[in-house]
Amino acid sequence: MLATLTKRADFLAAARAGRAGTPGFLLQARKRRDTEADPSLVRVGFTCSKKVGNAVARNRAKRRLREIARAVLPEAGRPGWDYVLIGRAGATAERPFASLLEDLRTAVERVHRPPRSGE
Repeated sequence: MLATLTKRADFLAAARAGRAGTPGFLLQARKRRDTEADPSLVRVGFTCSKKVGNAVARNRAKRRLREIARAVLPEAGRPGWDYVLIGRAGATAERPFASLLEDLRTAVERVHRPPRSGE
């Protein structure tokens, strides 16, 4: 089940955790502590800076990010994790929707992949 991140502290905690960049957006992900929230939930947040454009462009980019999250995270996301999708200027709003879906699947796999030895 998906829940939405609303508190700034949750976004800041995700910013300090793992990340995976894609052509359409940046994904930040972190495993929550058991005391923070319901461990059976997958939580997701969305953000777009003013670099993405005016309010209309930012809202369009966030709508697209919300849709790909609804489509991919229920099966690809892990319970007990927080994900933040950050829109990219000139990419999130214009990139084909199918490409954004594939970007999210790839990014989720990347943040959950164990680190290689030597890193």
